[in-house]
Amino acid sequence: MAEPQQAPQPQFSIEKIYVKDLSVEIPNAPQIFLERSTPELEFSFRNDGQAIGNDYHEVSLTATVTAKLKEGDKTVFLIEASQGGIFQVRGVRPEDMEMVYAITCPTILLPYLRETVSDMAVRAGFPPVFLAPMNFEALYRQRQEAEQAAPAASEQTH
Repeated sequence: MAEPQQAPQPQFSIEKIYVKDLSVEIPNAPQIFLERSTPELEFSFRNDGQAIGNDYHEVSLTATVTAKLKEGDKTVFLIEASQGGIFQVRGVRPEDMEMVYAITCPTILLPYLRETVSDMAVRAGFPPVFLAPMNFEALYRQRQEAEQAAPAASEQTH
């Protein structure tokens, strides 16, 4: 008697982690270094993923950090860093790849991105910038709930 065919077990490996893009701007240098007030930091993040070959996927996690002085709305610095990774993923259903792109890979990339941003702030002459830990699973679930609520809201308005 033949045994039932089992689905292949998911396999995941990191092939490469690298800095994909990096930009540091200090638009008000050198005068900004004479300021004594503490700037306010604004953070934004995004991640993207795409298949690049047989079972290989590239995922990037990008952070934009803007430091501005409260008075005068003067920009102290702007750092944009994109941390990329190439991952080999096998045995994952196509409908589950979105979770790999949105949760698994960004969770791996965040510590590298955190180090890149902090290092660039220091090299630019400022104190280190610390990116807080992020729960990518919670962010993914929130986005899914918002997307599911949006069609329901638009149906009620027609």
